[in-house]
Amino acid sequence: MTTLPMPRMRPVGERSLPDQFGRVARDLRVSVTDRCNLRCTYCMPAEGLPWMAKDEMLSDGEMLRVIGVFVGLGVSQVRLTGGEPLLRRSLVDLVTGIAALEPRPQIAMTTNGVGLERLAGQLADAGLDRVNISLDTVDSETFTQLTRRDRLADVEKGLVAAAEAGLTPVKVNAVAMRGINDDSVADVLSWCLDRGYELRFIEQMPLDAQHAWDRAEMISADEIRERLSERFTLSPLPDRERGSAPAERFLVDGGPQTVGIIASVSEPFCGACDRTRLTADGQVRNCLFSNRETDLRGPLRGGATDDEIAGLIQGEMWRKAKGHGIGDPGFHQPDRPMSSIGG
Repeated sequence: MTTLPMPRMRPVGERSLPDQFGRVARDLRVSVTDRCNLRCTYCMPAEGLPWMAKDEMLSDGEMLRVIGVFVGLGVSQVRLTGGEPLLRRSLVDLVTGIAALEPRPQIAMTTNGVGLERLAGQLADAGLDRVNISLDTVDSETFTQLTRRDRLADVEKGLVAAAEAGLTPVKVNAVAMRGINDDSVADVLSWCLDRGYELRFIEQMPLDAQHAWDRAEMISADEIRERLSERFTLSPLPDRERGSAPAERFLVDGGPQTVGIIASVSEPFCGACDRTRLTADGQVRNCLFSNRETDLRGPLRGGATDDEIAGLIQGEMWRKAKGHGIGDPGFHQPDRPMSSIGG
């Protein structure tokens, strides 16, 4: 691969975040905590993981400053993730601060929904625009088996509260796993259609803390389509409506409701990726599957200027690989689990 020269540095407000392959980052995923109140089997062990110490994590002021630099570099959407973002006590204040940035980015959040019933209205008032809620099954017994917690009723209440607060469209993210919930994907879609939620199925990715992921056991996008098609008629929407979005969307039974399938492994969308990531401890990652990252916390606390922070971010994005490389002989699963990287 020919390495292109780094672009000429310009004042923060005039710069963007290009990489060597013509992609420009406009979507920032911010992990606000690595802690979680569920123990999903495909994410972490039953006993949980060692959590970051408080002083290792960015403070609200530090996080807002970095997000502001990203916005100055052309980021137009900020998605808050975790761990479980609702566990950050200052989350409402953080949303308020992001909403005050100029230009104001769109603000979304990915959550497991536990605790959302209490906070949905406050978050909407603070400036949160949309929410994605992770829900792999609507069967209480299977939910408890998967998450090791009996909290399905709380997630359902969170979904209702999100819709009532206007955090719409309310989207549901589901991962199908062989021998666990793959036989009920159509049930999940039916459940979401009845309640007006937009469902997105996501292929299981190699991001578990246990490093036990096995591609041969993964339920592929093709399998998901086949199982849904046994009960529903799926009509693909034109590619032009997809843009850089990861989900291929289908009208269900002629519409207007839709379902999406994110084939991150079998049909990667790396060529249109416009994402970048900030971890709770202040590391910039140019890809979910990257095995390197750039530290911003040290420079921040060492007195770096916004221009210097912007240069570090831009340099990290310039190193972004052409694709995630899953399946390549040299692929190595990141040491950080998903709960530490951010969804």
